[in-house]
Amino acid sequence: MKSKDSKPGAYLNKSSRIVPMTLMFIVLCGFSFYLGGIYCSEKDGFLKKDVTPQVQPHRSTSVAPLQIKSVTFPECSSDYQDYTPCTDPKRWRKYGNYRLTFMERHCPPMLERKECLVPPPDGYKIPIRWPNSKNECWYRNVPYDWINNEKSNQHWLRKEGEKFIFPGGGTMFPNGVGAYVDLMQNLVPGMKDGTVRTAIDTGCGVASWGGDLLDRGILTVSLAPRDNHEAQVQFALERGIPAILGIISTQRLPFPSSSFDMAHCSRCLIPWTEFGGIYLLEIHRILRPGGFWVLSGPPVNYENRWRGWNTTAEEQKADFDKLKKLLTSMCFKLYTKKDDIAVWQKATDNSCYDKLTPSSYPPKCDDSLDPDSAWYTPMRSCLAIPNPKFKKLAVKSTPKWPDRLHIAPERVSVVPGGNSGGFKHDDSKWKVRVKHYKSLLPALWSDKIRNVMDMNTLYGGFAAALIKDPVWVMNVVSSYGSNSLGVVYDRGLIGTYHDWCEAFSTYPRTYDLLHLDGLFTAESHRCEMKYVLLEMDRILRPNGYAIIRESSYFIDSIATIAKGMRWGCQKQDTEYNVDKEKLLICQKKLWYAKHSDQ
Repeated sequence: MKSKDSKPGAYLNKSSRIVPMTLMFIVLCGFSFYLGGIYCSEKDGFLKKDVTPQVQPHRSTSVAPLQIKSVTFPECSSDYQDYTPCTDPKRWRKYGNYRLTFMERHCPPMLERKECLVPPPDGYKIPIRWPNSKNECWYRNVPYDWINNEKSNQHWLRKEGEKFIFPGGGTMFPNGVGAYVDLMQNLVPGMKDGTVRTAIDTGCGVASWGGDLLDRGILTVSLAPRDNHEAQVQFALERGIPAILGIISTQRLPFPSSSFDMAHCSRCLIPWTEFGGIYLLEIHRILRPGGFWVLSGPPVNYENRWRGWNTTAEEQKADFDKLKKLLTSMCFKLYTKKDDIAVWQKATDNSCYDKLTPSSYPPKCDDSLDPDSAWYTPMRSCLAIPNPKFKKLAVKSTPKWPDRLHIAPERVSVVPGGNSGGFKHDDSKWKVRVKHYKSLLPALWSDKIRNVMDMNTLYGGFAAALIKDPVWVMNVVSSYGSNSLGVVYDRGLIGTYHDWCEAFSTYPRTYDLLHLDGLFTAESHRCEMKYVLLEMDRILRPNGYAIIRESSYFIDSIATIAKGMRWGCQKQDTEYNVDKEKLLICQKKLWYAKHSDQ
């Protein structure tokens, strides 16, 4: 049988195409050779070191520093003196009222970001130094009379001449906050021996409770929204007490699970039993196993207090019974109760949770959402169960303060590359670094610095190295970085998740020192340097300082923008004098708005 190719016509057609195909192949090869010559002539300087004397050898280890043009930022108008971009009352009408969601974080879109410097109020003075600031502050620094006028009978604060005085009163502190905490310590002995170290105060007022606990070795995050109680958090920070803007509403609080040893609510007006108890479920998530939840105010002590609550004894008893039932379903037990204070304790292990059935309410959370996920993460109507592989998360299993500060916690293992050896190395490294910082910035040895923020920490090493100084440190862990904030809390320090592409949850002029280590190296692909530095200027107090530790690639550009913000900066070597990394030590100048008489 003959094949198809044996047909005379087929062979003739095939041979007739050989010549033009050959010519086309030759043309294409020639054209490719021509293009290749052009390409190689342009790239020879990078591929060969000694082609011509005019081309410098390429060194892979050297990168030209980033350069930007000089810039000058204008002043914001005076009505922005207390501007909080992501909790701005001017924008509240755009958001819903359901569960007070309008008070949560709602940051302005990029096109509405301010590129101006927030001015201080007329008459602003350098804040009173710690520890005197705990009891008094300048009126002109926080010139708001709402609390003084509306809460004068409760002694939150009072105005005397040019100052606000903080007598330590509160709605539930008729005998002063000291007497109130004394009673609480008798009810929770762990508050005296270092067992309880970290606390959160929801609805903190002017943070008198957190301020009193500082003297007792307990570090508190005081939390309050920006609402009609003007400037509660601003008062707290002006006093030198840790505080941030926040509200328990629809989103999780920006803390990991099992963070706090104790949570507190003193008539904070949070409707704990409403919406299926979802607010208490959030408290349950952030409390350590064996941690304490302290409540004073309605419906506690309803037998003696109901007349002052515009209700009946029967209604208050029903509310108290409902609260007890809800807490029991969450594996809390009523630890103790006396007078106006009731204390519940979260289960110390998982034995209670193991007894819950699919029909129980609230149910156990499934594994689809990390219990540590807490940046714009919706709250869930379920119990976040502590990870059983961590045997030392419980309050009584954690080393007591101050021993826990330098012991590698179990949770270091969840950090990528984290281990006990790396933790100890980080601890030692920051002792050396802080010693060097103090040699460059004498103010670190003085009373000029009280409120400190470490803008991108790993394990809280910078804060740990400052633990003997009269400062407190807000440790910030990037919401896009390694989840190491649990380690920070395990050490007995405090902090929060944050994304530096957005504004921080605080008022202007609330920190004396901002520290960052490689923030722009880590986040410049997402966050524009200009806006991060403007946010630093907003939250830094006049005459406050910034220690910027960055790669040499960024340091000159940062200095250029800082100059446009009226900062004075000096470039310094690091403790080991390496070329790839430099320090910028800056101070923000005190200036007044152009219309001011100052």
